[in-house]
Amino acid sequence: MLTSIEIIALVLIVVAAIKIIVLLVSPKSWMSFARGVYKKPIVTSLVALILAGVVLYYLVQSGMTIVQILAAAAFVALLFGIGLAPEIPYLLKKYEGLIKKGNLWKDFWLYTLVWLVLMILGLVQIFS
Repeated sequence: MLTSIEIIALVLIVVAAIKIIVLLVSPKSWMSFARGVYKKPIVTSLVALILAGVVLYYLVQSGMTIVQILAAAAFVALLFGIGLAPEIPYLLKKYEGLIKKGNLWKDFWLYTLVWLVLMILGLVQIFS
């Protein structure tokens, strides 16, 4: 019987493998799927937030601490950095535009709030 952590990892592995295979065979199909998923960013964000909460719950229930989860998040962030590095000039222009319009925090308040909560929980755990 698989543990909750193993199930989470297996889901990630299967989805990632499917993505890689589809991108190798038919990149246009993947892009069409991605456009559909991200067509309604608010819905996508809420679903991702709910799934993140479920995963966080199971990680904590398995015995992982918030500090361990944040350390693993740092590893994953660095991996994302490898893939995003070529896109940084585009992203910087986008964020500069949001800052000029005054929309940066309006657009990213929920994401920022989640990170702030996790950071505070991590600090409390480290220093208590």
